Amino acid sequence: MAAAEGQASLQSEPETWHGVVQRTLKRNEVRLVPYVPDRVLTTLIKNLHADSFFTTFPTAREEEAVGIAAGAWMGGMRSAVLMQTSGFATLANALASMAIPYQIPLVMFVSERGTLGEFNYGQSLVCRTMRPVLDSLAMVHHTATRLDEFEFICDRSIKQAIATQAPVALILSPLLTGGKVFEK
Repeated sequence: MAAAEGQASLQSEPETWHGVVQRTLKRNEVRLVPYVPDRVLTTLIKNLHADSFFTTFPTAREEEAVGIAAGAWMGGMRSAVLMQTSGFATLANALASMAIPYQIPLVMFVSERGTLGEFNYGQSLVCRTMRPVLDSLAMVHHTATRLDEFEFICDRSIKQAIATQAPVALILSPLLTGGKVFEK
């Protein structure tokens, strides 16, 4: 019995997408994480707040978070921004006038709404326009759908953003995160 208990304590908790994000940000020395609150991102946000490695705080709007991340880069600090799909709708100007031309390696984690059973038509519209907007800005983006590929995508995207000094968006599909639960 004691041997079985010892083996059980050696087993780790199951891997989670938010655990991958936290570990990958840390490994890449991404310390500053401004965000706009989002239900899908709640566990990640709580875990980042609890980890003294990170400076994490809410912002009023996505453009504010992008501006803070840009200033942090100019001051020598790596950062990532957390947001929801609907918040992306307000970002085209901030990306096109600041992050892209000034070569800010902005790393954005975007929880995807507007698909797979979405009830909010506005979310669906933004979801359908997000990727075309990213493409028109020639901005690298990846949609993460599988946990077994996510750490590779996350790590390499951060490294590429820093090496090329270009922003990247990591779109977190409900297939990865479980999405927002719609209760009646």
